[in-house]
Amino acid sequence: MTPGALVTAVLLAHLGVVLFNIFGLVAVPLGAWLRWRFVRGFWWRLLHLVSLLAVALQALLGRACFLTLWQSALEDRAAGAPPPMIATWINRIIYWPLPLWVFATAYVLIFLYALLLWRWVRPRRGA
Repeated sequence: MTPGALVTAVLLAHLGVVLFNIFGLVAVPLGAWLRWRFVRGFWWRLLHLVSLLAVALQALLGRACFLTLWQSALEDRAAGAPPPMIATWINRIIYWPLPLWVFATAYVLIFLYALLLWRWVRPRRGA
């Protein structure tokens, strides 16, 4: 696999994590209202909460996401090669030119919202 393809694969994985986190934040309250059983699934809700906690902690500690670090290392190895077009699009979606404190605040608030969802829409084992 070429370094450019590896960068794209890491970016797609990163985008998948972002979409998973956003999906959970929307699907849980909507699914509770529409009585979707899957929104009470214990393991995916726990994975969602842990994923959001990891994002919030990394931002609070001033650390970049491990996927961002991995992508950066792969981009360094592919120096001189133009990035694939899909990588450029995904970069624009994921990376915004804002100070770290904005992200840290947002991620902590989002994590707190997810904790509230855990309480308001209680997960059930076997649901």
